[in-house]
Amino acid sequence: MPWGNQSGGGSGNQPGRGPWSNGPSNGGVRPPDFEELLRRARESLKRYLPGGGLGRGGMAVAGLALLGLWLLSGFYIVSPYEQGVVLRFGKFVQHTNSGINYHLPWPIETAYTPEVTRQKQINIGYKVNPDNSNQSEDVPDESLMLTGDENIVDVNFTVYWQIKDANAYLFNVDHPDDAIKAVAESAMREVVGQEHMERIQTSGREQIQLRVLKLMQQALDSYNAGVIVTDVKMQKADPPLDVRDAYLDVQKALADQDRKRNEAEAYNNTIIPQARGEAAHIVQDAEAYRQQAIAEASGEAKRFISVYQEYKKAPEVTRRRIYLETMSQVLAPMNKVIVDDAAKGVVPYFQLPALQRTLPAQPNARASTQGNEPTTPQATSQGSGP
Repeated sequence: MPWGNQSGGGSGNQPGRGPWSNGPSNGGVRPPDFEELLRRARESLKRYLPGGGLGRGGMAVAGLALLGLWLLSGFYIVSPYEQGVVLRFGKFVQHTNSGINYHLPWPIETAYTPEVTRQKQINIGYKVNPDNSNQSEDVPDESLMLTGDENIVDVNFTVYWQIKDANAYLFNVDHPDDAIKAVAESAMREVVGQEHMERIQTSGREQIQLRVLKLMQQALDSYNAGVIVTDVKMQKADPPLDVRDAYLDVQKALADQDRKRNEAEAYNNTIIPQARGEAAHIVQDAEAYRQQAIAEASGEAKRFISVYQEYKKAPEVTRRRIYLETMSQVLAPMNKVIVDDAAKGVVPYFQLPALQRTLPAQPNARASTQGNEPTTPQATSQGSGP
């Protein structure tokens, strides 16, 4: 990890850091400066004593006043979201609840009041304007990270955390807020370095946040920092401003490539089933024609065999029947005129209007025959039939 070794105390043989070596960096009531307090009390007494000097009585009054001030310095207030931690000569004695509490004055006992129930947050990659919370400023040294596909991404995120063990938070890690920020930045760099740019910007953001939270908690627990990470929120994950236009062009080209590929796959998924359907239809039509041809041939063969069997029984009758059937099929679509053989010596009469349905009209011949109609017709015209 990129942060330096922390000088936190802990268990075992590791050297601890108690209130006698700089003390905790956050929270708590600072012990009063005893020498400064004594000097101010002495100057105040000089103003009220006659002649500006101290006699035995004055010394006694001054001593009592100083003792009273020293005893009063042991009072401290614990807010509802804080927890009091009392040390006696640098050793933990007790926890105190919210309200007005008292401990033996410094240097006997010391009290610290870390905020244990309030959720805190650390912004990484950007700084919020203290005058306007809606405005922020990027911190490139924290936000620029290298992705798994060798792209640079500008990541801003916020870490939310709480104190779960006041003693560990105060005495095990030097500058715990800075340690939490360093752990968060390192965990995010590790996770981003294993992901692709596209997933960081789109679907993989939720998973990245969970992985960062898990890595942070593991690291802080190994330090015995006494904090719990409640949430990690990515505010943005964009390419750097200097290459943003080029990156957007690349993304647009990739989107066009995906669109063309999807269109080709859609066409492929449409044309192949259609061709297969048409091929299956052709095969089915051929199979149907095959079955039809086989059935017709089989029927004709059976009919020929049955006619042949009848022909062997009565050849003459069969030949005449075949002749009549054939002639009826041939003459059926034709117009026929039958003349009675008994009407000998009589000129046949043809009904020309009836013949006009099949023969072309002849105006001159029709006009000459309309005035010479016989009075007794001797021939008739009939329709089709054998």
